[in-house]
Amino acid sequence: MGVDHNKVRLTGENSFLRLSESSDTDPLTQASHWRVHVSPKGPGHVLFINSDLTNNQPRIYADNIALARWLQEGIQASMGNQYSGDGIPISQAEFRKTGDTFSCWSEYVESPDGRIVLSWYNFNEPVVIANTPGEKEGQPHGVYSILIPAARAQMTLNGVAACGSAQPRSLDESTVISTCCLALSETWTIPGDHELAKEKVC
Repeated sequence: MGVDHNKVRLTGENSFLRLSESSDTDPLTQASHWRVHVSPKGPGHVLFINSDLTNNQPRIYADNIALARWLQEGIQASMGNQYSGDGIPISQAEFRKTGDTFSCWSEYVESPDGRIVLSWYNFNEPVVIANTPGEKEGQPHGVYSILIPAARAQMTLNGVAACGSAQPRSLDESTVISTCCLALSETWTIPGDHELAKEKVC
């Protein structure tokens, strides 16, 4: 049995949703929903969103604020700077889920700002993602995940639906997924000699 000797930074889920008018236009709504089981800041839920429903301003919701800041400053920041900086407040929220991968999967986020619902449906076959640390330029982490593409998805804020829809997305010459996917069994790793590997995972 092979063993990956890179250090685990976190494991859990990171389902995402990007809605746009067409496959060649910028997203009108972006959402990154985390359900973390193991990390240096413990378990918890975090939602990063930026949408026409938020006046194109980034928002962060969490039930573990320490985890949210850790994700924001490290993992999420390694994918781009859209949610960087302490200027974005974190709203305390409650999270729950309904559904499954056979019908519709929905994540509910309740906060003083209101109720956000993320839904994915019309699923296609799962795809295994396996990126070793350093494989992508500028990204020190490795990412391993099961993506379940959704042909259709939506986000609502207090019952109002965000504009746009899921679009096809090519991973390589033979693999087409969606801009809206459940990302299950997701694990992020880092080489053991990397500075970020010093954190103790609890």
